Amino acid sequence: MSKDNLFEQDSSRNDFSFNHRVAEVFDDMLARSVPCYRQVIDMSSQILTAFLRKKDHVIDLGCSTGSTLLELARYLEAQELRFTGIDNSRAMIKKAALKAEMFGKQDRVGFEEKDILDLDIKDVGAFLLNYTLQFVRPMDRQRLTANLYQSLRPGGVMIVSEKIIFHDSRINRSFIDFYLDFKKSQGYSEIEITRKREALENVLIPFSMDENIRMLRQAGFSTVEPFFQWFNFTSFLAVK
Repeated sequence: MSKDNLFEQDSSRNDFSFNHRVAEVFDDMLARSVPCYRQVIDMSSQILTAFLRKKDHVIDLGCSTGSTLLELARYLEAQELRFTGIDNSRAMIKKAALKAEMFGKQDRVGFEEKDILDLDIKDVGAFLLNYTLQFVRPMDRQRLTANLYQSLRPGGVMIVSEKIIFHDSRINRSFIDFYLDFKKSQGYSEIEITRKREALENVLIPFSMDENIRMLRQAGFSTVEPFFQWFNFTSFLAVK
């Protein structure tokens, strides 16, 4: 796994992009930037075990390098599920496909380069959106989630993990500070943290917990429940 040091020396003010350079270090970036990332995957596998049927189709939207799907394919092998990862980054899809081949999972785990806003698929057992909606333009999120609801089979589920904001300014500031302390504990320097925050400023736009729940309910989900939270990171289960 290549170490994420993209922002050690690069002081240019460019927006964050899921390009080749990011793809090469993305697994390390996730592990060091997203609190409890592995725990959420473990919890997701338990949810999928409880809600999915044998041979269901599981689709990871914004799948990046495919780590989540490859882990789930290992955890849930007995259920004979079909896994598809979709991402609009060619560099991410290329790396994901190579990893699937390396682990001998290419027959069960496939990857497609596609815009998730253009999906036309039916009878899906589960959608995963791990820190994906926050990168979709706010004006497009309601349309996307409504389309995903229609694409799920009855009883299908959607697992959504997001960075969130709080309307109480003191809580919001405190939780951001806790997150910055977490990143420092993972070896990121102050300058790396600042440069990445500036690069993400116009790219990653979080909603509050209430806004995410309202969006999912308006999409059609009657059941929407948070199942995990670490300060300003949370995960939701939505059931059709």
